[in-house]
Amino acid sequence: MIPKPSDARYEVAIIGLGYVGLPLALAFAGAGCRTLGFDVDSERIRKLNDGDSPLPHLSADRITTPEGIVLEFTDDKSRLAESEAIIICVPTPLNIHLDPNLCHILDAGEEIAVNLRPGMLVSLESSTYPGTTREDLRRVLEEKSGLRAGVDFALAFSPEREDPGNAKSIMSEMPKVVGGLTESCLARAVELYSRAVKRVVPVNSCDIAEAVKLTENIFRFINIALVNELKRIYAPMGIDIWDVIDAAKTKPFGFMPFYPGPGVGGHCIPIDPYYLTWKAREFGLETHFIELAGEINRSMPAYVVNRLFEALNAKSKLVRGCRILVLGVAYKKNISDERESPSFAIMDLLHQKEAEVDYYDPFVPQITTHCGHAQWVDRRSIEWTRENLSRYGAAVVCTAHDGVDYGELADCVPIIVDACHIVPENRQGLVIAA
Repeated sequence: MIPKPSDARYEVAIIGLGYVGLPLALAFAGAGCRTLGFDVDSERIRKLNDGDSPLPHLSADRITTPEGIVLEFTDDKSRLAESEAIIICVPTPLNIHLDPNLCHILDAGEEIAVNLRPGMLVSLESSTYPGTTREDLRRVLEEKSGLRAGVDFALAFSPEREDPGNAKSIMSEMPKVVGGLTESCLARAVELYSRAVKRVVPVNSCDIAEAVKLTENIFRFINIALVNELKRIYAPMGIDIWDVIDAAKTKPFGFMPFYPGPGVGGHCIPIDPYYLTWKAREFGLETHFIELAGEINRSMPAYVVNRLFEALNAKSKLVRGCRILVLGVAYKKNISDERESPSFAIMDLLHQKEAEVDYYDPFVPQITTHCGHAQWVDRRSIEWTRENLSRYGAAVVCTAHDGVDYGELADCVPIIVDACHIVPENRQGLVIAA
């Protein structure tokens, strides 16, 4: 095993304190590890140091650590040199051509390289294509530091498995897959993660660990596309896809329930598959299943909007000038993450048809730049009152947040397109499944 630095102040430092990095930092600190959290966002660091949580689904009392536990937050990258190990938890988005954008990983690598010391461990958790750790991250670290991975410092990949907003998703209980550049690197990584999680699953290389993450999310991506397509097939037959799934999942083998929706969103499911399609092209390989699933999932916002047009036409109403309320702009329920949310594609389509579009989301009081749709940035959620709801000619439910009175929505809005199977039947109007 590569020997650790003997004078490190922290056992682990986490780069990126978002939906993945912050819970990871809390898990290490909760396990008694001296932990440093780093983020380039100075405002986020200020909030954390004041004991405030930047993530609505993560309560502020989680940020306040018990007496004797060391957990510090900083935006000073020079302090990374004070740690035995550094874990990278930064976004891995796509560019406009659906190709990987590694800028955040490489930037983090450069920040680490100037502070890298012999004996340190660097572990990447950001979802990416096989070879990123072994080739791209390694190159930046070695060129900038003059140290050799696997000899002077340890290098590893361990895919994150965070499920924001899921109370059953407990970091210490989640098996942790780990791959190292060398056997010595793997041993260091296994030793580190074993301090915070009960079960570590070692694999033979960083590339395998990277492929594990992609495989997990591509599995979901394709199966979501399947049920989205089945929904569109069964609807004209008068068959409710939700009833079908509820019955099918009683089979104790050979079936796993997935649920349809207005598309897919978030920082993993709609992104990760394209990291593999891009890498596959390097080997002259086609990824037909993945690309077809992507076409289906990307087409769902248009399908939802068309269902709304049909409902408006059935009541002799025009979409132009119609006030339409979108329920939920977060990509999943009970969190504030707007990244890749299909709600914005739906809002764009409605805006193009000259509808007057507003939104309601108790977790997203104001739309941020993370939404990726400039025209909606800084728009604010409406206030939930019967008077406000009654002003809309139609509503589209895109995110099934808990705590929303969908019965009241059904009483106040005459036409509702429900992509989440959450709204009770209208007593005054029409609910359309989508």
